[in-house]
Amino acid sequence: MRRLFVNPAPTSRDIDMATIYAPFHRHAASPQPAQPKAIAGTRLAAFSALAVPVYAAQVPISNFVPAFYAQQFGFSLTVLGAIFLAERIWGALADPIVGMLCDRTRSRFGRRRPWLAGGAVLYGLAALAIFFPPSGISPLYLGAALFAFYLGWAMIQIPYLAWSGEISGEYHERTRIATFMTVAGSSALLLVLLLPTLVDQLQPGDDRLRLGAMGAVILLTLLPGAWLTLRAFPEPPVADAPRGKGLGLLRTLRLIAGEKLLLRVILSDLAVTFGQGVRGALFIFVVTIYMGLPQWGSALLLSQFVFGIAAGPIWMQVAKRFGKHRTAIAGELVQVTINLGLLLLVPGDVPLLIGLTIAQGLAQGAGNLMLRSMVADIADEHRLRTGHDRAALFYSSFSISMKAGMALAVGVALPLVGAAGFDPSVAHNTPEALRVLLLVFALGPAIAHLASAALLRGFPLDEAAHAAVRRKLDRQLATNN
Repeated sequence: MRRLFVNPAPTSRDIDMATIYAPFHRHAASPQPAQPKAIAGTRLAAFSALAVPVYAAQVPISNFVPAFYAQQFGFSLTVLGAIFLAERIWGALADPIVGMLCDRTRSRFGRRRPWLAGGAVLYGLAALAIFFPPSGISPLYLGAALFAFYLGWAMIQIPYLAWSGEISGEYHERTRIATFMTVAGSSALLLVLLLPTLVDQLQPGDDRLRLGAMGAVILLTLLPGAWLTLRAFPEPPVADAPRGKGLGLLRTLRLIAGEKLLLRVILSDLAVTFGQGVRGALFIFVVTIYMGLPQWGSALLLSQFVFGIAAGPIWMQVAKRFGKHRTAIAGELVQVTINLGLLLLVPGDVPLLIGLTIAQGLAQGAGNLMLRSMVADIADEHRLRTGHDRAALFYSSFSISMKAGMALAVGVALPLVGAAGFDPSVAHNTPEALRVLLLVFALGPAIAHLASAALLRGFPLDEAAHAAVRRKLDRQLATNN
């Protein structure tokens, strides 16, 4: 049997995996310990409050900010593309740096709180600069504001995700925590998507008001959200880690590459976000041009978000019955079926389009939700095996996979349909170009979600195995104290 786990003391001999797994898989009928009491929903809601201003910026930054600065300040698309590409690269570099430093932080306020508080200040100032710019600014202004924005975002997001996995060590309770955060963030996205429509009804063509309204959501929820989150829970005690050399970039990459379970989750999430990104990049084109329903585009996108919010608690209950990785696999296979069903769409078929969009909304959160919760379990296994707590670093690598998946989706989907002759700026596209548009829209996500499910098949760190890991960690902590 391959050896994966070691004794609690970091320098002692390895323990065979069967030492941990066998008592649970061979003696399933043995008495089980009492289940821990569930965390109060009010406290989880308070902890999830910071997800509102963080998630609320995702759509505006990607979809509205570039167009606003191009139209209002005359920035060329080439310059804007270079700025946003550079900031994406900077964001990908900032995530692991923040993760490593956060894991090493020791202060009387905890490891995560100082980063969240400092990140919230920087994030708020950068958001103010981006969403309420003065007149006559240069591209350098936007570049500097985005630099600060993505750094503040990383300083919030990475410690926030790591702390969410430390609130409880219980397998299913972690899924519940992730569900609260996902629902809060999705609700923020829904509100931000509604605002441009409302502004267009009140002040048509007022781009500054539209962008300012979205920025106001971020700024008005940031302070109360940070205050509620920072006060919701105490940070758990941190055991002293074995002393050694700090991790440089190359050693960090080698460490992550050597974590086989983490790599499976990262690649699975990369596939999930790639599939969602392809669908997002082509959704409006399919609805407005292929289907010939321009009046339905925004409404269908909103409905998908609404049903996605409603589905979060449903998938949480499914995971409680079948486990995280099995639930994620089931959700991804449902996604495969839905996306293959898109091949049946014909122009004007509104009922089928509505049905598939609703189904997509109900299914879309399963993979994201379960994979996020699984990272905390993997961090526990790593801490037992090595003595190092690297939860924030692991979540930073997970964050990179999300960003890479979205960027890769746009970089693949748009050139593919463009090479087939599809042009959204012309009045009529050829039937062949429209057919390729539908094929990429349907098959790209279907293949990606199938790959995600395949990567999770036979995932060994299930509820029983994780319970064994937690017991050993608890004994280690008791011994050290």
